[in-house]
Amino acid sequence: MSTIQTLISEIKQEAKGTRKTLQNVPFDQLDWKPHEKSMKLKSLAIHIAQLAGWAGLIVQTDELDFAKNELPNPKVSSLEDLLKYFDEGVQQSVEALNATTEDDLKKEWTLRHGANVLMKLPKAAFIRTMAMNHLYHHRAQLGVYLRLLDIPVPGMYGPSADDRA
Repeated sequence: MSTIQTLISEIKQEAKGTRKTLQNVPFDQLDWKPHEKSMKLKSLAIHIAQLAGWAGLIVQTDELDFAKNELPNPKVSSLEDLLKYFDEGVQQSVEALNATTEDDLKKEWTLRHGANVLMKLPKAAFIRTMAMNHLYHHRAQLGVYLRLLDIPVPGMYGPSADDRA
């Protein structure tokens, strides 16, 4: 299996669990955060949804400059908006990967803030690190938020304690 097909398979598989987690976001508690240094629930949920499209972003560009504020700021006012934004990001990533080549994934991609280069890696490595692993990290963080709010946490790789209850 090619690198492209491996990435697509994982994105599709993991999207199922991420979507299940996002479906449990309580829209009546979006300003909640577990600690003063933590992100608000709404910001975390939107960030997760946004990361679903990062594989596509990485494939279709050569860099992202945070100083230029190029990332979209989605208007999310309902659970339906959040899930739609997430689903569109997954679709964008899959379509972009289907349209690229193995050689394109070897090209370097840069994450910067103005002149300050934060990271520079081959696109395939960046997809793995900043798109996929980054999303999984925040998905787990969202699971902790849900647990602290006493909202069921769905299982990712089998039933969760809430699925068995």
